[in-house]
Parts: sequence; structure tokens; C-alpha cells
Amino acid sequence: MNSLLLQNKFTALPMNILMVCLGNICRSPMAEGIMNQKIRLNQLSWRVDSAGTGGWHVGETPDERAVKVMKKNGIDISQYVARQFSADDFIHFDKIYVMDSTNYLDVIRQCPHAEYKKKIDLILNITHPGMNQAVPDPYYGEMNGFDYVFRLLNEACQRIIDLHG
Repeated sequence: MNSLLLQNKFTALPMNILMVCLGNICRSPMAEGIMNQKIRLNQLSWRVDSAGTGGWHVGETPDERAVKVMKKNGIDISQYVARQFSADDFIHFDKIYVMDSTNYLDVIRQCPHAEYKKKIDLILNITHPGMNQAVPDPYYGEMNGFDYVFRLLNEACQRIIDLHG
């Protein structure tokens, strides 16, 4: 049997993951927080960060509704600070998960080398392969939209752990 198949979570290779949405105040910091919790629970030596394709919210903390939903689920993202995606992120991250097709196109446009394109994927392709489904942006909606986004991202992050952890 292949020795890599015998590796457990404690010997998994380190991975650097970037979560990307539009403004980096709702979906991507939620995904970062969820993944950070799963990394700790699984004792992995992975690193996760988040960024937005737009610069409108750089330096801001996450939307208070996102903070509230995350806190309700035992995760504190209140100290996260929004930043803008940069072409340098292709160098520092092994996988770049985007929340929707607009984010995907914005990230692809900044891709400095063709080989880096394989690092980018829609996060829901993890749970629904090849479907190219978007994580809906809850910003202009109600609290239940943030709850729904939490459930989608929690399932996707768990699948990432299951596949690579």
C-alpha cells in the first residue's frame, strides 16, 4: 500500500489556503474562521487567510452580522482585518478558494503565470464538483443569509479537511 495513504492527520503536508470574496468582510472571513477552527481541531500545520478582490473595506473588521453568526457557532472573527487580494498571493498560497464566478474572474485576471491558475477554484466545487455554484453574498440580506452561508462554508471546509488533512 502507498505510504502516503497511511499518513494520518498529524503527518499531513502543510497547506496554505486563501479564501477570497468581493470585500473580505462577509464570506471570506467566515470561511477563514471556519477553516482556522477545523485546522486547530485536527491539529494540522496549515495556514489560512482571506482577502477581497475589491479594496472598499481594506482595514475594516468583518460585517457585524458575520461576526454574530460565527460567534453563535463558537468562532470569533471580530479581530480579522480586511485586505485586498494581490498577485503576490499566488506565490504564498497553495490553494485559492473563491466564493463566486465574479471573484474567480477577478483573481484569474491577476494571475501572473498560467500554472498558477490550477490553484484557483470555487469553494463549493469541493462539495458539488464541477457545478461552479456560488456562495451567495449575504451582505444585502438578512441574518438568515449569514446562517445559510455559514452552513455552506462549514460543509466545504470540512470536505477540504477530509480530502487533504
